[in-house]
Amino acid sequence: MLFNSLQFLVFFVVVTLAYYSLPWRGRWTLLLLASCYFYAVFKPAYILILFLTIVIDYYAGIWLEQTPVGQRRKWLLIVSLVSNIGILAFFKYFGFFTDVFVGLLDGIGLDAQAQSVQNVALRVLNKVLALFGQQTAESFSIVDTILPIGLSFHTFQAMSYTIEVYRGHQKAERHFGIYALYVMFYPQLVAGPIERPQNVLHQFHTHFHYDWENVKAGLMRMAFGFFKKVVIADRMALVANYGFDNPTEHNGLTLLVATLAFTIQIYGDFSGYSDIAIGAARTMGFTLMENFNTPYFARSITEFWRRWHISLSTWFRDYLYIPLGGNRVSPGRRYLNVFIVFLVSGLWHGASWNYIIWGGLHGAYQLMAGWRDRAFDRWNIRFPEENKAYQLLQLVLTFILVMLTWVFFRNHKAPVENALYIIQKIVTQPFNGPLRSPLNTTELWFSVLLVGLLFWKEKFHLHITTRNNVTFWLVFPLVCFLCYLFGVFTSNQFIYFQF
Repeated sequence: MLFNSLQFLVFFVVVTLAYYSLPWRGRWTLLLLASCYFYAVFKPAYILILFLTIVIDYYAGIWLEQTPVGQRRKWLLIVSLVSNIGILAFFKYFGFFTDVFVGLLDGIGLDAQAQSVQNVALRVLNKVLALFGQQTAESFSIVDTILPIGLSFHTFQAMSYTIEVYRGHQKAERHFGIYALYVMFYPQLVAGPIERPQNVLHQFHTHFHYDWENVKAGLMRMAFGFFKKVVIADRMALVANYGFDNPTEHNGLTLLVATLAFTIQIYGDFSGYSDIAIGAARTMGFTLMENFNTPYFARSITEFWRRWHISLSTWFRDYLYIPLGGNRVSPGRRYLNVFIVFLVSGLWHGASWNYIIWGGLHGAYQLMAGWRDRAFDRWNIRFPEENKAYQLLQLVLTFILVMLTWVFFRNHKAPVENALYIIQKIVTQPFNGPLRSPLNTTELWFSVLLVGLLFWKEKFHLHITTRNNVTFWLVFPLVCFLCYLFGVFTSNQFIYFQF
């Protein structure tokens, strides 16, 4: 079910009103059933995949808690993690890794073996397709259409539970329904934030009384989330799609504007989703973690990743970077750990070389920044950190570096050469040609104004306070009216639903 649909608005109102009408025993049941329905709207059969991982991790958590420290306990964790990663790997990477392996066999002259591997892999895929009532596939391109929505998100959330139980930071949840709700809670089921069990599990055991302040804060957060999505992101999508869909027909200026538009689009789209998720949960009393903190105002790539998709970046920090050694190892090993984390982050986003390059570029940025800082320290070079002009230069350079990586992210279904072609045109062609856009000049400048107002609001007023009822009743209806008046209602799916 898409957040930016009338169906969701009706669903949200009915579920929230029913939630406050029930005692605690009925509330968790309502939310679990509502979450199942919310997910089943996309593809009912995929709930079976979720419940398979839920059952495995529920019992794994209990067994981990009951098992003394030792090899057996470690193997229980490994079984849990392998089952989660295995399901994710099959649905998300089966076709990609098979194609890579077949390509390697072809490259060394083993054509017959390559064809045999491909035939076996296709038979396996078709058996799985049959379970979900899908037609027989003749190639692996069908894999994108059978990927369960949001699989990467709820897989990582489930893995964080068993890891925290293993580490002794979280008690195993004995209530199966509550644990299932932890994985399937509808506001953040499809695209996060990726929650830790310490933050939310205890909240599902809490009886939240109706609180008008929570309702106001949640509704205001949702309103601005919808504004980011339907007014900003979906308007920018028109410009981005126009340039990226036919890059050979456009000059460097048009492609630069399309890249800038996608840079704004993906922020408005994903942070808008997070705002709606956090707001919907808040109306019922639940507190979800923040996922964005004005990332395009970052003055370094490191700072950007402390502000962008915070729940994912902290997940990789705690469950991959630190176990690899973190900062406790030599500088060379630390740089390697950073690069591995970003490569895995790119692969987490999708089975495509473009995603891997996107992650690799961010890793390379981090490495180059580290080498630069060490060189400056060795040569005793200092810059005026408090100088406003220098801060602005850092911000602009960081924004440009991030923007260029989005070209690969946006072209994830196209060959890598396509993204390189776009960047080459942007970098080498003079910007003296005509700007082509689906929006006229007035609409383009109006879009710039809307984006500027959004960034100004988020820079100085990240969250609009709703303690004052007058402020709420002035701002909330105004934002809703602006969404209705200027929104682009084309049923655009959220970008991160595909992950």
